[in-house]
Amino acid sequence: MSIEFVKMHGTGNDYVYVDLWTETVPDPVALAIAVSHRRFGIGSDGLILVAKPDEDGFAGRMIMYNADGSTSGMCGNGLRCVAKFLFDRWRTQGATEFRLQTGAGPRGAKVHVGVDGKANRVTLSMGKPLLSPEEIPTTFLAQGEEFELEVAGRKLKGTPVGMGNPHFVVFVEETETFPVHEIGPLIENHPAFPQRVNAEFVQVMGPGHLRQRTWERGSGETWACGTGASAVCVASRLRGHTQGAVEIDLLGGRLSLDWDGQGEVQLTGNAVEVFRGVWD
Repeated sequence: MSIEFVKMHGTGNDYVYVDLWTETVPDPVALAIAVSHRRFGIGSDGLILVAKPDEDGFAGRMIMYNADGSTSGMCGNGLRCVAKFLFDRWRTQGATEFRLQTGAGPRGAKVHVGVDGKANRVTLSMGKPLLSPEEIPTTFLAQGEEFELEVAGRKLKGTPVGMGNPHFVVFVEETETFPVHEIGPLIENHPAFPQRVNAEFVQVMGPGHLRQRTWERGSGETWACGTGASAVCVASRLRGHTQGAVEIDLLGGRLSLDWDGQGEVQLTGNAVEVFRGVWD
């Protein structure tokens, strides 16, 4: 069977999108693994299925698979592209503000429209950060505190934050030369995180300005991570590095975030359609 798809990215975090309004995917795990391969497939960080909502009051539903076929509840960069996908196809009937269903719960989206009449940037309400050990989840006991992990002979202090996905945010002196590909998988699979974890390595560049690299569970290093950037925004405020609004530079570009210390994290970034095709 043939499946129509759209390749999209948010700040370089790229996924293959399939419209379940019109397409059928009998084995999404196998499809995610196949299309994600950057040598023998389309090349992506995973597969996102755009489905009809199963409750009233929502414009659509995101179903997400990582490159290894594992599921994920939430992806900020992916959800921005879902919002663009729905808006550009008139699934929102022209509404620029609407709600979306994700595996991590409902999320609000606000579309910013370009001169071509299509969405080019999206602001998301990413939800309130989860800081309790049970919600993240992690075996670390205190809430919102910094903890030390020893991996590959290094002692790294980090802050666990849940944003629909578990994250461990580590502040380092310099991100460019940090051995992300060595340390990332060791943190991802550390027993302190029973569902594995995304690892963020962050450099403070100046007031309200951070640089981030992300090792994403199930996908490896990605060019951007929206839930990761949200976790970084939260951890940076908890550790006293920033207050409120922050600009975060990732390998794929810049994201703008804000957190008042109590409510939901707000994230704004681009959403780009790269090409369309048919997977045979």
